[in-house]
Amino acid sequence: MIKKNLTNFFQGHELNAYEYFGAHPAKEGVDFVLYAPHASKISVVGDFNNWDEAVNPMEKDEEGVWIVHVPEAKVGDAYKYRITQSTGRTIDKIDPYAFYSKFRPENDSVVASLDFDGWNDAKWMKKRNKGFDDPISIYEMNIGSWRDKNTRVELEDVLPEQHEDGYFVKYSDIVDELIEHCKKYHFSHVEVMPLSEFPFDGSWGYQVSGFFSVTSRYGNNIELKEFVNRLHEAGIGVIMDFVPVHFVKDEYALAYYDGTPLYEYTNGDDAHSEWGTSYFDLGKETVRSFLMSAANYWIKEYHFDGLRMDAISNAIFWKGNKMRGENKGATDFIKRMNFMLNSEYEGKIMLIAEDSTDFPNVCKSTLDGGLGYDYKWDLGWMNDTLKYLAKDPIYRQWHHNNITFSMAYFYSEKFILPLSHDEVVHGKATIVDKMWGSYEDKFAQARELYTYMFGHPGKKLNFMGNEIGMLREWDEQKGTDWFLRQYPMHAGFEVFFQDLTGIYKNDDAFWYGYDPTNFQWINADDAAHNTFSFMRKGSKNVYVFLINFSTNSYTLQFGVPYKGVYHEVLNTQWSKYNGNLGHNDQRDFKAIRLPLNNQPYRIQALVPAFSAMILKVEKPEEAPEPEGKPEEANTVSTSETE
Repeated sequence: MIKKNLTNFFQGHELNAYEYFGAHPAKEGVDFVLYAPHASKISVVGDFNNWDEAVNPMEKDEEGVWIVHVPEAKVGDAYKYRITQSTGRTIDKIDPYAFYSKFRPENDSVVASLDFDGWNDAKWMKKRNKGFDDPISIYEMNIGSWRDKNTRVELEDVLPEQHEDGYFVKYSDIVDELIEHCKKYHFSHVEVMPLSEFPFDGSWGYQVSGFFSVTSRYGNNIELKEFVNRLHEAGIGVIMDFVPVHFVKDEYALAYYDGTPLYEYTNGDDAHSEWGTSYFDLGKETVRSFLMSAANYWIKEYHFDGLRMDAISNAIFWKGNKMRGENKGATDFIKRMNFMLNSEYEGKIMLIAEDSTDFPNVCKSTLDGGLGYDYKWDLGWMNDTLKYLAKDPIYRQWHHNNITFSMAYFYSEKFILPLSHDEVVHGKATIVDKMWGSYEDKFAQARELYTYMFGHPGKKLNFMGNEIGMLREWDEQKGTDWFLRQYPMHAGFEVFFQDLTGIYKNDDAFWYGYDPTNFQWINADDAAHNTFSFMRKGSKNVYVFLINFSTNSYTLQFGVPYKGVYHEVLNTQWSKYNGNLGHNDQRDFKAIRLPLNNQPYRIQALVPAFSAMILKVEKPEEAPEPEGKPEEANTVSTSETE
């Protein structure tokens, strides 16, 4: 094989290291290339040589790169590198650049081909973009537990002897149903939890062993490409969780790969993470090239439309601890990776940070000194909102700012509002079950929560099961409880979710840009009644949101911007959602010319207990000031209804 110029790799600017390193099928046999500069001896062992280290020793060049061509090797063969490390110890290691691996508990690398001639998504790839001005609603899912247990199938044709202890669906088993599901609930994108290889099911893929290796749980390389292709053909984007911060400590993987900390920090304390994994040394140029190439690999080879990058807080600050200060090596790496990926794909992919810190300019261009992400999860909004709704309504008046505070910082970044897998595991309770009160009260408030979520500026993300009001916490060993849809409360919640997301999808008032004029509070100060009101303004329509987080019903007056009739397009207490209004009639509210809340008109409406209402008015072609100048009415007539 022809030796490649590795200058970019050693300078930390390589996006395609996987095209050289790893196991690459040739016209005859397979080329194996490995970077392990401190090893004293390496052989490739595998099915092709009966795992005999004497058959295929590798040659090392002056840059620490080991190479061998094995004529007998072929696609599908398992292999490892038998490495005599700098310490003198000999150990079998997986290929850091392997494209496939054996099913757990085995961990051998497997020679795989990336060849695929089935792409039919050219139209999608041409029009895809970052979605700033699109109705982005992301469906986060775990491939292995999306279906319920009774409909899982065994991967009989892929290492069947390895599947005695568990059953997993293949991509092809769920793709048709998933497409139909996403369209039903108006999801624009699927976000899959990590599909790079990992040893422990309970890590959900966030403790990675093979950063280029498609996990063998759900199918092979080609089947994953077919899965993404099908979703693209249906007009659905695909985002993958990517883990650039840490890796598993299992000795067969990256840890002390050649006897030295080749991938991790030299200082053991810096290297050790709170998850029992090792932190990547993101200041090392070869590590930077490795991870940037891994990120690019999933986008280039599998056509993923974006990456949601996990645990960025722990990269920005040393171990996520702000008191230890910024990790400059890590932030410089992030800037470089995001800049190069954006340049490579002409700004058409989505780069998303899971970051709980207040570090500034996460979503600012790297050219302007930012980290270069397109979006950041608004974990502050999530925590504050769920904390508020867990409280007894009697005490909510003293925590009113839990709802209003998010808008004080919202325009500092481009936020996604997440109700993700992290919120429905490990004793935290599901979204519905987090709500205060009785069974009926929980669902009523969950409907309010989602109305507030889809009315709030920012893109949306929901984990599987949220759309049906699932009550059991997510467990990766069990499927989603789709049977719940046969019960009235869940069936009503499902209809509500479809209606709400349809309203969101079909009007730019809810998703057009991050313009501060698109959102306006009407009354953010009614703490005594636990009520909130605000507007979303689109190119054609204005929507008024009236939300009552109290156990009491109120007749309230609200300021509105235009005269005319405001049509009720959604009420969370309609009976079709299993609410208590007893009817589904859409009410109309006529605005009167009497200023309130700094608006020239007002309406009066009965807002039932634990309800959210969305009212719609069409914007006039011109919005002249009302004739005359009646004095501002500063009081709101409020009556409590039993």
